[in-house]
Amino acid sequence: MPLRDLPPDAKYEKGKYDEDRQPPPPPDTESAALKNNEPATYLGTTKRLPEFNLINKVVCVSGAGRGLGLVQAEALLEAGATVYALDRLETPSPDFDRIAERAKNELGTSLSYHRIDVRDVESLNSIVEDIAKKEGRMDGLIAAAGIQQETPALEYSAKDVDLMMSVNVTGVFMTAQAVAKQMVKFGNGGSIVLIASMSGTIANRGLICPAYNASKSAVLQLARNLASEWGEHNIRVNTISPGYIVTAMVEELFKKFPERRTEWPKQNMLNRLSLPEEYRGAAVFLVSDASSFMTDLWQAPIFAWMEDMPHGKEVI
Repeated sequence: MPLRDLPPDAKYEKGKYDEDRQPPPPPDTESAALKNNEPATYLGTTKRLPEFNLINKVVCVSGAGRGLGLVQAEALLEAGATVYALDRLETPSPDFDRIAERAKNELGTSLSYHRIDVRDVESLNSIVEDIAKKEGRMDGLIAAAGIQQETPALEYSAKDVDLMMSVNVTGVFMTAQAVAKQMVKFGNGGSIVLIASMSGTIANRGLICPAYNASKSAVLQLARNLASEWGEHNIRVNTISPGYIVTAMVEELFKKFPERRTEWPKQNMLNRLSLPEEYRGAAVFLVSDASSFMTDLWQAPIFAWMEDMPHGKEVI
């Protein structure tokens, strides 16, 4: 079933919509390359949008042990990138091994895992530096690591606010900084994508997350400043602001608040929620040369609350 035809109350089922997001069969020349264990990509040929080609590009993705980060990491692999997943999980999602195996056997590239808490700045810098030394370059970052907490403002503790900001703001900043240092060192420039949220520009109806929303606003402003400062190094910085995504974690939330499954889709323009797979294209676009003259872009969801959309701002 095409994604556009999903019912508003569609439940997340792993693999159910995979047939809608698979790339087309590669041309004969690429099939031969794959059989000979040569690097190949479905994009990047002279006839297939070469600006999306990520072959020989090295990209880090924080928060890629599961969820949106892992889905976007797989998209980068399909475009040819060598991807390093950074996450605090002791063991990544079971899907990780499947994707890593696919990267090796089908896509002619690799997906590696490094366990790291983005608040551990010394270790973070060390890991990113080691990756860059090993590969001889650093080309991209998707900073998707983040946490969420639903607590009324009158009940929030200073400790919980500090934790939220340390991961969602400082952690994102330090991850971007660690990667940018290597981009500057190797002199090739690169692209940094920060995962923000529609909640960085609106107040969500019926979802009380004041600290989270403030942290995502900070990510948007951080991106503007980094884009301005690092442009001279040919480093682009953009953001993606997803709306509600139907993940396994959100399905658990729906068990606690079943009314949200029906109410949330009614309050956006497409009358449904999004799936992680629907953010694959945005990730490849922003990391690749397809967006080479694009920085400080706010990629906002078209499924944000209609009545709360900011005025005077281009929405993509």
